[in-house]
Amino acid sequence: MQKTDSFISTFAKLGDFISQFHDGVQSYSPEMTELNEKHFIEFAQIVETEHIYNPWFTKEYILEALRGVSQMIKGEVLLKWLDAYDYSGFPPAQPKTIGLILAGNIPLVGFHDLLCVLATGHNVLAKPSSKDDRLIKKVAELISAIDPSMGSKIEFVEERLMGMDAVIATGSDNSARYFEYYFRDIPHIIRKNRNGVAVLTGQESEEELAGIGKDIFTYFGMGCRNITKLYIPVAYDLKVLLGVLDSYHPLYQHNKYANNVDYYRTMYLMNQVSFLDNEVLLVKEDSAIASPVGVVFYERYSEIRWVQEQLTGRKEEIQCVVSLHSDIKAALLPGSTQEPMPWDYADGVDTVSFLMEMI
Repeated sequence: MQKTDSFISTFAKLGDFISQFHDGVQSYSPEMTELNEKHFIEFAQIVETEHIYNPWFTKEYILEALRGVSQMIKGEVLLKWLDAYDYSGFPPAQPKTIGLILAGNIPLVGFHDLLCVLATGHNVLAKPSSKDDRLIKKVAELISAIDPSMGSKIEFVEERLMGMDAVIATGSDNSARYFEYYFRDIPHIIRKNRNGVAVLTGQESEEELAGIGKDIFTYFGMGCRNITKLYIPVAYDLKVLLGVLDSYHPLYQHNKYANNVDYYRTMYLMNQVSFLDNEVLLVKEDSAIASPVGVVFYERYSEIRWVQEQLTGRKEEIQCVVSLHSDIKAALLPGSTQEPMPWDYADGVDTVSFLMEMI
């Protein structure tokens, strides 16, 4: 493991730089002077204008993503993360080239893979999504400015990845089938569609229901950790939840989000499908886990054992579970799904352990 003062300090400094934007306060500390002089204005311009290139990447949600990244790379957090591994033999004398096919559903969604590859001392060969290439490239530029030797280990390509020793690819269920075939001869991690689910007890406070709302709506619900499915008690009145979620009505002013809600509202009405509607979210009874943007599915339960069986049987579709129910183990608290730490690996696959096997 590249558990060195250099790695920790590089990413901790990157976190300090990034935190200036979500905190809204520019730092004038000597440690930030040179980095700010060269990069602050350009980074601020990206934050302000990214919605022009990808309308889903609003300033609000870019700042939310930056907040999450800065929390993930605090020095003490990185130290705790790396302490869990036997890092003898790292960094490797002959680092491998790891291909990264990055998603673009939410801002900087590929950052964690970049972090893992650099933590293990390997080289990054990344193909960013056209939906999220400016932010991740600027972050790589910042890493290079802080530590040129580490920055030299990052390369971006626009076309097909070639010459890598292993690959980590994130995409849809359809693209995953292609990736599985194309990269069948080299070590790989292939990620498919996953979503967050919530198991309600019916005893949640208004504050806790507001947390459920954050888990549903952040990034317009487009992240793999967003809640798309609710399991609710038989007698639960969904109007209670929808009443709390009325505060998200401003999202309907976003043209693309509103178009999604309008489309599915029209489709459900035309097909005489029953659903609830608070004008910013449609709630429909459905056994599926993944729901369209602007829609959340739900199922009712009378016994928590049935829910446990559902979560176990469909674990390949689920990224995380939110619940206050004592029988739902390892559940996250409402409002915390978009705050992963470095050890919260996508699909439950330990990326660092995978990369450590490359030496």
